[in-house]
Amino acid sequence: MHVSIAGTIDLAVDRAVESNCDTFQIFTRNPRGWKVSNLDHEEVEKFKSKLRQHNIGPVVSHMPYLPNLSSPKDDFYEKSVEALVGEVERCTLLKIQYIVIHLGSHLGLGRDAGLKRLVGALNPATAKIKGDLKILLENTAGQANSMGSKFEELREIIDKSRHPKRLGICLDSCHLYAAGYDLHTSKSVKATMERFEEIVGVEELKVIHLNDSKNGLGSGLDRHEHIGMGYIGEEGFRALLHHPTVRELPLILETPIDERRDDQENLKMTRELGK
Repeated sequence: MHVSIAGTIDLAVDRAVESNCDTFQIFTRNPRGWKVSNLDHEEVEKFKSKLRQHNIGPVVSHMPYLPNLSSPKDDFYEKSVEALVGEVERCTLLKIQYIVIHLGSHLGLGRDAGLKRLVGALNPATAKIKGDLKILLENTAGQANSMGSKFEELREIIDKSRHPKRLGICLDSCHLYAAGYDLHTSKSVKATMERFEEIVGVEELKVIHLNDSKNGLGSGLDRHEHIGMGYIGEEGFRALLHHPTVRELPLILETPIDERRDDQENLKMTRELGK
């Protein structure tokens, strides 16, 4: 699940272990602001030491919410690229394996303009990568002007980048369903995953964001629901969790916390459906 870094960043490992996680996701910084503090060396060493001690991972970093890597607005775009490059540097220090990024919006200027901006943002960031770190493109729900809701777009972004081997894919199940890729039955899960393999390639798929959808197939709305309580439903998640490709990947829950369920109950449900 996604865990907090409140206090010091190494406490995220403790929270993940206490929650009985095998893997986890964090923000390495404040996700709702531009201001960023340098990582404390002692905290970094504690973080890495705890990962080794508990043998937990891979660790996934999620980019902050503010950057728009497809923005046509120069000042905003430059700040967004700087944020991504900075995240690469932070994750390199922390020995984090994956950075999940939102692909942004072209704000009405068209897909080709957005693609040019997005690839232009990825190139300097991937050039900074050392070791096994990968930047993962997260599919979107199909909102107006958004980039990356279709498999063909995800493939094109990778192909047009200067360092394609340093990129991969994070598929969000809610976003998939909202964008029109059916996951409601065993048959539809199989068809969707076969389509992904044909267009993008399963070797590119590194992480799954596991979320049900509050809205129907093709709604274009990014609204997460508890596992099995949305339109994908228990049958869909049982099929997804038993799919041979998905079963081997890190799965991250980004489900709501409310009076119906918390993270622990969604984790329990996911493990029950995955048996």
